[in-house]
Amino acid sequence: GEGGGGGEFGPAWHQAALKANRQRAYDDFYAVAEQLVADGVTKRERLGIRGGSNGGLLVGNALVQRPELWGAVVCSVPLLDMRRYHILLAGASWMAEYGDPDTADWSYLQAYSPYHRVDPSVAYPPVLFTTSTKDDRVHPAHARKMVKRMLESGKGETSHYYENIEGGHGGAADSKQAA
Repeated sequence: GEGGGGGEFGPAWHQAALKANRQRAYDDFYAVAEQLVADGVTKRERLGIRGGSNGGLLVGNALVQRPELWGAVVCSVPLLDMRRYHILLAGASWMAEYGDPDTADWSYLQAYSPYHRVDPSVAYPPVLFTTSTKDDRVHPAHARKMVKRMLESGKGETSHYYENIEGGHGGAADSKQAA
């Protein structure tokens, strides 16, 4: 696809998936998963995905937009509530990337705000949300609120949560805990 992501292919590639075009990055991710299954590399039931921080937003969207593609999801220190991300911790510094939900930008942001897209009628794969109480980048409220919404939607048997009370945005408090 023609989506964008990090800066490894230059600024134009990264900018191709900003703000209203963010969905391109998610669609590219889904296309890769579909191709892995189509080529016989794996089966949907065996395809697990994991992402943290902005990658948590990616896998959070993968969970709610294309739940049928995944066997399991691990969503760590995630950004999930795109309506309030800009008022929590470092969120305001990401408005150039995502947009301002207090303006007309919300019209596209809500499409990739996993917290707002949980549907009680959908069967989701098993998911583990992890966060850190002391995260100074992405507020733990994102994961807390998302798991609460999943539980309130009747997804308690497949929704799991872990909060490290010591670690920061990287998750572990020290190298021993990381190991």
